[in-house]
Amino acid sequence: MIFAYFAHSISSDWNNGNAHFQRGVLRELVRAGHAVRAFEPADGWSRSNLIAEQGEAALERFAASFPELSPIAYEPAALDLDRALDGVDVVVVHEWNPPELVAALGQKRLRGGRFKLLFHDTHHRSVSDPKAISGYDLEGYDGVLAFGEAIRERYLARGWARRVWTWHEAADTRLFRPIVSQERWGDVVWIGNWGDDERTRELQEFFLEPVKALRLRAQVRGVRFPPEALASLSHAGARYGGWVANAAVPDLFARFPLTVHIPRRPYREALPGIPTIRVFEALACGIPLISAPWDDVERLFRAEDYLLAADGLAMQRMMRDLLCDRHLAARFAKNGLETIRTRHTCRHRAEQLLAICAELDLPERSAA
Repeated sequence: MIFAYFAHSISSDWNNGNAHFQRGVLRELVRAGHAVRAFEPADGWSRSNLIAEQGEAALERFAASFPELSPIAYEPAALDLDRALDGVDVVVVHEWNPPELVAALGQKRLRGGRFKLLFHDTHHRSVSDPKAISGYDLEGYDGVLAFGEAIRERYLARGWARRVWTWHEAADTRLFRPIVSQERWGDVVWIGNWGDDERTRELQEFFLEPVKALRLRAQVRGVRFPPEALASLSHAGARYGGWVANAAVPDLFARFPLTVHIPRRPYREALPGIPTIRVFEALACGIPLISAPWDDVERLFRAEDYLLAADGLAMQRMMRDLLCDRHLAARFAKNGLETIRTRHTCRHRAEQLLAICAELDLPERSAA
C-alpha cells in the first residue's frame, strides 16, 4: 500500500517528541514493503528552531540517520493536495497540523477520495483544551488514532469521531537498543523539555532535590529551559547539555547507569495510562528507569520493568539503590527491555495500523 503522513515535522525533533514515533512507524512500513510519503511544512516551528539553533547540518544528520525517510517540505500556500494524494491508499494526519489542512483533507475524502483517512492525536489537548480539538472538522475522516485509551474514550464521549482506536507510542528498536560503553559520563541523565510549567514542581522534587542530596553527577538534555530553570539545574549541581538529536540518545544512555521519567501533570491527573515515548525508548536501551508517579491503568508494563517512586525521598532511595546494586539494576534493565521487545516496538504498532486498515476494507498489498 501507499501511505501518506502529514506531520508537523519528521525531519526535526526539536521539542517535537512526536517525530520519534512517526519516524519509527514509517520506517517499519517501508521495511514491510509499503511506500511512504511524509509531508511537513517548510516553515514549521520545530524545523525552524532546529535550523536556527543547530544549522542545516542537523537536517543532514537526520537524513543520514534515517535514509528510508525523505519528507517533503512544502510551502503551505502552495501545497497541491491532488498531487500529494495521487495513488495513496491511507492518509494519516497528525493533530499538530492547522485546522485548515485537516478540513481540506477531509473534504477530499468526502468528495470521492478513494483513500482512507485517519486523524492521529498524541496530545493532552482533548482534556486541557477541548475547544481546540472540537475545532477540527473530522467529518470526512474514517477514524481517529488516539495514543491512549483515555483519549479514545474522550473522542467517543464528545462525539468528535465515530471510530477511534487506541494506538500507543512505542520504541523504534532498530535505533533504540542496548549499547555497551566503557565510558561513564555521570550517575543519572534526564532527557526532556522544560515546557510550560507542566512539571516544574515535579522536576524539583523527583530529580533536582535527589540529585543534590546524593551529590550525583547529573546531566540534563532538552530545549526550552528558561533562565530560572537553568539556575535550578545549576543549584542542584546538574549539568545542562542542550538539545540532543533523538538518534544520538542510545549512545547517551549507554554512558549513564540510570535515567528517570517525570510525566507532565495533564497526563498524570487527567489522562492516566499514557507514558511519554521516553519510557519506551529508555527501556529499549536497557537502562534502569525510575519514574515519578503515574497510573499505568492500561497495564502497558509490569511492576518489575521499572521502579516507581511515590515521592522525592523514595526517588532518592531508589537512585542510591540502583547505583549501589549492579545486580538490581541489571534485573530491571533486563525486564524492561524484554517487555519492550515483546509488546512495544514500532513494528508492533505498524502491524496494528495494518490491521486497522484491514478493518477499513483495505487490501494488504505491497507497493510496487
